[in-house]
Amino acid sequence: MNINSAILLAQTPAQEGPPALLTFVPFILMFVAFYFLLIAPQKKRMKEHQKMIESLEVGDDVITVGGIFGKIAGKKEKSFTVRIADGVKIEVLKSAIQTVIKPDGTTSSSPTT
Repeated sequence: MNINSAILLAQTPAQEGPPALLTFVPFILMFVAFYFLLIAPQKKRMKEHQKMIESLEVGDDVITVGGIFGKIAGKKEKSFTVRIADGVKIEVLKSAIQTVIKPDGTTSSSPTT
């Protein structure tokens, strides 16, 4: 290879690849799939849990995320007072309520899984 052929090779234009936008298409598709498989269902679960918490009233039987059975004895802005035994009351965050036990014995769980 002499100097003239090296100069000619250096001056040849590089081959063009796909357009720049086309290289981002796989990333865009992955983000869309990620959104519909993970983010959207999680938002739906959070909305349902919030709706369940807002519908709770004094006297409702509940199960906390720690597995404690009790009856709501009081309501505050960010917490509930839950009676877990005669004369034993605990205060738990509203977000710690996982399941509502309906009067017929069935449960209405927060969809956390």
